[in-house]
Amino acid sequence: MKISTRLAIASALAATAAITGCASTSSGSVYSGGQARQEQTVRMGVVESVRQVSIEGSKSGVGTIAGGAIGGVAGSNIGGGNRGSAVGTILGAVAGGIAGNAIEQGTTKKQGLEITVKLDNGELRAITQEADESFRPGERVRLLSGGGVTRVTH
Repeated sequence: MKISTRLAIASALAATAAITGCASTSSGSVYSGGQARQEQTVRMGVVESVRQVSIEGSKSGVGTIAGGAIGGVAGSNIGGGNRGSAVGTILGAVAGGIAGNAIEQGTTKKQGLEITVKLDNGELRAITQEADESFRPGERVRLLSGGGVTRVTH
């Protein structure tokens, strides 16, 4: 295997591995570095309803690029001669890019909850966050808001 082919495969695999590292979280229990030590507004309320939802996976382009690189390298080994190899490379890159994009979205997709809360002042609020904590109608909860982010906690 040529050094350039090995380098392309290694780069594509590194980019694919980075997909998980780039994924952000919408958990009610995880704070970004910028949210730490920042004052938040606390409002109290009661859970009105809880609905299971899916939180869409990321579309950063890393999966598409990594898949395209892997597909292009794999496709270059198909077909005879320079012309066949070039066609194989193009088709492999396109197919790999489509597959890589689908893999990125699938691996970063999360289960979530849409939690509707009736605040003590009578207002209704709906917050969607990862389903890493359970909530039931009638439960007393806190809404923590700050920096454009609101989360529901017990």
